[in-house]
Amino acid sequence: GLGVAPGCDYPAHRWCSSRDVAVACQVESRCPSLPRPAAAPVELSLYYESLCPACRAFLVMELFSTWLLLPEEMLSITLVPYGNAQERNVSGKLDFQCQHGPEECLGNMIEACLMHEAKNFSTYFPVIFCLESGSSVTKNLEACLQIYAPELDSGRIATCVQGDTGVALMHHNAQLTAALDPPHQYVPWITVNGKHTDELQAQAEASLLGLVCQLYQGKKPEACGGSKAPKIPSGCRR
Repeated sequence: GLGVAPGCDYPAHRWCSSRDVAVACQVESRCPSLPRPAAAPVELSLYYESLCPACRAFLVMELFSTWLLLPEEMLSITLVPYGNAQERNVSGKLDFQCQHGPEECLGNMIEACLMHEAKNFSTYFPVIFCLESGSSVTKNLEACLQIYAPELDSGRIATCVQGDTGVALMHHNAQLTAALDPPHQYVPWITVNGKHTDELQAQAEASLLGLVCQLYQGKKPEACGGSKAPKIPSGCRR
């Protein structure tokens, strides 16, 4: 019979149903009808810090809702929690100071460790949305995991936060942030397809959905406001 790839847990009649399935089952060459990936995703990077009110507002109101509305292949998001933090070497150990105090450093570290443990964007982004939209970024991890990613182990995230891995992740985010060109002047700091301009930043903050729809080179989905005029519902009469 066919040697099926270890990542393939789909019945044979579904192997050509989508590119992801075909890749998992290693049968792409045998699926003539697969749609070619038409266009590169719009790449958005958000440089932020966990307790900055404007960062939280952008992530919760613009970024998360845009991500929910658009198909996965259209928007690729990178989150870099660090922002205006400062990294210092104190007698051989790295120490971080954050704009909104130690709690923000903890929030940044929790989110970095969550991303590290979850690996998959669609697993960790809803959890970060939950943390950033809630009453406390640092105290709601258990509750947010229960709702959005019950498969993740909060103990492993805690171990990362308290250990060398968390420090290494923060150091990496410090380097990514320091490497920005032009250097960031505030947060949230947004790059689109690797670029930052005042205009792109303003457009992203005003209507991220509109910006991504405008920049994407492939076939536009319904969420981009297709040619069909939306039906405006009349009032709710009795």
